[in-house]
Amino acid sequence: MNSNEIYVSLDIGTSSVKVIIGEMVNDTLNIIGVGNVKSTGLRKGSIVDIDETVHSINKAVEQAERMVGMPINRVVVGVTGNHVQLQDCHGVVAVSSENREIGDEDIARVIDAAQVFSIPPEREIIDCIPKQFIVDGLDEINDPRGMLGVRLEMEGTLITGSKTVLHNLLRCVEKAGLEITDICLQPLASGSIALSKDERNLGVALVDIGGGSTTIAVFEDGFLKATSVLPVGGEYITKDISIGLRTSTEDAEKIKQKHGHAFYDHASDEEVFSVPIIGSDQHQQFSQLEISDIIEARMEEIFELVQNEIKRLGVREIPGGYVLTGGVVAMPGVLELAQLILNNNVRKAVPDYIGVREPQYTTGVGLIQFAYKNAKLQGRKIETTSAPSEYPEKRSGKQTQQKVKQAKQPVNEEEKVGNKVKKFFGLFFE
Repeated sequence: MNSNEIYVSLDIGTSSVKVIIGEMVNDTLNIIGVGNVKSTGLRKGSIVDIDETVHSINKAVEQAERMVGMPINRVVVGVTGNHVQLQDCHGVVAVSSENREIGDEDIARVIDAAQVFSIPPEREIIDCIPKQFIVDGLDEINDPRGMLGVRLEMEGTLITGSKTVLHNLLRCVEKAGLEITDICLQPLASGSIALSKDERNLGVALVDIGGGSTTIAVFEDGFLKATSVLPVGGEYITKDISIGLRTSTEDAEKIKQKHGHAFYDHASDEEVFSVPIIGSDQHQQFSQLEISDIIEARMEEIFELVQNEIKRLGVREIPGGYVLTGGVVAMPGVLELAQLILNNNVRKAVPDYIGVREPQYTTGVGLIQFAYKNAKLQGRKIETTSAPSEYPEKRSGKQTQQKVKQAKQPVNEEEKVGNKVKKFFGLFFE
């Protein structure tokens, strides 16, 4: 890989569409551009209107492009966990080189061998995540490249998804004029930056509370064990406030963002604000304490649903506790309420990068980190846009277009570029 490359992630959510531009310099990520617009076209985490979703994607992309002064044409896309299934897989190959040294080609072949799996016709393989490699019986190897051996095995997790859901997602991205360089499962992406290695090994539940849905991902022994999506999120809080205060959804959202507090005991009765009443010119006064009563009830329900869902997944203990992320988690009082309801250690995960230090950006930043590391491990090449040597106010639009067109040409025809993505496009867009 080049030492300096541009990666772009696309996080399509129910309440917002986020585009994050990251520059990879010697394995270190720097965030250089962000686009964040209101999402239309999704309900409860699923696409219900393709044209509206395409419009939201275009607006987010344009916003991010303006920040960096260069066009975006390739993205890493996140897939939600509401239609995915995880199953163990195993692949075995003979080492192909004459000197018996294991290389990228052997790793690619053993991962392909693990994907020779009988799956229903309505499902499609999204990814295959290696857990360990085994060289001539020697197990627990993270990266066998450079080792000598005759027989190479891989044990991993096969991730499959609904063809219909994937088709709609890929169609939206294609209609927005973007090329998909990689497809990643969002809980894995979020976990790559939200969780520490010790937490993943010990056993932890990552809870991503978004606008229209809440994603639960349970990690154990270092790997994703189970994932599930609940069709409740921050939008339900907005609706509750709208009904309780008799105001519009738009005003309820603004009130939630500015005055919301999830823990009634810590809310203030001195913070008073004016609320326009729907269908009239009148305004009414409310305090933070009053809306906290509404918010706490809904958040309490969400945490109880999370607890029940984790039990349903067959997880008995979570020694590493809960890690909360997602846009709703930014609200004051969420952490205190979660500790009370979940009766366990709870912390908040926020990306530690300038410009994206908010929990709503965890998935977007994680998509870049996870795609980069996963492709490196699997010996795959992700096509990226080469970073310009200067970040020019000076660069004209024509020069930018020319540079990006040059960057689009593959460095080496023999390099394997996004086989996983090619399979998707072969399936849907022939």
